[in-house]
Amino acid sequence: MYRSRRRPLPVVALLLVSLSVLAGCTNAPPPPLVESTSSAPTSEPPPTEPAQPKVVVAGIDELSGGFNPHALADQSPVTDALSELMLPSAFVPGPDGKQVLNDTLLKSAEVVGDADEFTVRYRIRTGAGWSDGAPIAAEDFVYLWEQMRDRSGVVNPVGYRMISDVESRQGGKTVLVTFDQPYPGWKSLFDHLLPAHLLKDAPGGWTDTLDKGYPASGGPFAIRRFDLDRGEVVLMRNERFWGKPAKSDRIVLRAADRSANLNALRSGKVQMGMFTADGRTMDALRDLDEQVSLTTLPRPVTSTLLLRRTSPQLSDVRVRRAVLAALDRNALVRKGTGGGPAQQLRAHSQVLAPSQPGYSPTEPAGEFPDSPRPQRVERLLKEAGYQHTGGSWVRDGAPLNLVIAAQFEDESYEDVANAVAEQLAAQDIQATVITPEGDELYRTMLPADPETRGSPDAAEVDLAVAPRPVGPDPASTMASQWGCPGVDPETGRTAAFNMTGFCDRLLQPTIEAATTGETSFEKASARVEPALWSSAVALPLYQEAQVLAVRREISGVEDGPGFAGPFSSAGDWVGAPGESYDW
Repeated sequence: MYRSRRRPLPVVALLLVSLSVLAGCTNAPPPPLVESTSSAPTSEPPPTEPAQPKVVVAGIDELSGGFNPHALADQSPVTDALSELMLPSAFVPGPDGKQVLNDTLLKSAEVVGDADEFTVRYRIRTGAGWSDGAPIAAEDFVYLWEQMRDRSGVVNPVGYRMISDVESRQGGKTVLVTFDQPYPGWKSLFDHLLPAHLLKDAPGGWTDTLDKGYPASGGPFAIRRFDLDRGEVVLMRNERFWGKPAKSDRIVLRAADRSANLNALRSGKVQMGMFTADGRTMDALRDLDEQVSLTTLPRPVTSTLLLRRTSPQLSDVRVRRAVLAALDRNALVRKGTGGGPAQQLRAHSQVLAPSQPGYSPTEPAGEFPDSPRPQRVERLLKEAGYQHTGGSWVRDGAPLNLVIAAQFEDESYEDVANAVAEQLAAQDIQATVITPEGDELYRTMLPADPETRGSPDAAEVDLAVAPRPVGPDPASTMASQWGCPGVDPETGRTAAFNMTGFCDRLLQPTIEAATTGETSFEKASARVEPALWSSAVALPLYQEAQVLAVRREISGVEDGPGFAGPFSSAGDWVGAPGESYDW
């Protein structure tokens, strides 16, 4: 007898049987096997338009090549702005203007070692890095030290030249900086660090690579597009920035003439402006009434007429004093400032700028009047051996013919230089104005060793209209600008002279004592300032200034403590939804 073997029903058949049974037990039809595709409520929100990026568009006067914040040739408001946005500093101005630790970059910075060795230890935050992914490390400290120590035409290099060694520890995140002598101004060093890994081996790294901004950023923004021809810089939020992310997506700097900038500010095409404003521009800005807020921001630079003591024609102090007696100082200040806010920042000190703490006029009363004194000119030149002949001053058959230099394409300096030449001509002192490139003027011509005269590297400049930078440590400023050149003990090579060639060996111990803290700056200045005025090597004119204009639709813009400026607060700017840029 055979038994039949039943095959199990397929799963689908079982499901159909089950549904049939269920249908027999109820009057309801069986549910469909396939889920209905008819519309049904959903919990997902409808798609939304992507948010427009927050953009701040800032109007500026001009955009020209050269953005190294440590080079005299590159000093400008745009360099100030870009370096604050992208180059990290060990110390920054605090609310009272004094230097405080930049705790975004550093975990700590302190003096270590025994009494015989002045060493500062910097601890860099582990996450601190450049926008290309490289870490910010000891090599960046080494690079800046080496450049500032060895090059001419740099801003206040004395502190760097006091350093004997920079060591890397803990994978480059700890830096030991050893000084030859105690240096209380050490907090003024290692500001605006540069990406050494991209510059140290690049052709023309220090002098040329920074002509179009910075190849990497260590700040909240990085350069996306740099167009000198169009006069525009587009900055994007640096997504690799390890600190608090910027609140705006982009910052756009646009260069235009003053009329175009004013119209753009009035129409809202730019939300803020940074202007070197003359009197007419200020009147136009004030006419905007409540649309914009206006703030005058002094820059860390004093515009100065330098008289080079190393020049053969100006080696006699009587001739230098005669030149100063021929000048209308009030007219020079008006020419340089155009009647703008900087006109109210008249400078009457050789070291401190008018807006700095502790500033007071040191100029001898009545010695340097603001208007020409022809009789004094005549007396001094005759005492120096000159005779007035045929409408010029002549000595040993050669007329007094001075060369006045101003940096090429620096409009205010060129205007002042031309005004100086005209005023000297009115006193029958011949003068010629030249406008060399900034690098040539500040790196070669002005700091030249007087012993090289007659060689191809000789300086051919008698006077110069030039910036005199100031910094957070006035003793270092005094030593950089008025100290004698140092000598490298290993090579015996003399460092670059200051821009006037001034060197007083009797004053040098006082200048050095202020730098090392053996005496106070105030005490040293009380001795140095009268000697500088008596030597007639420089005529301070005015502290340079910018006007910040901000429309109401942008928030978070601060003046910035000390000389930090408004771009130091750019991470907190909140711009309006802005234009689209190709990325």
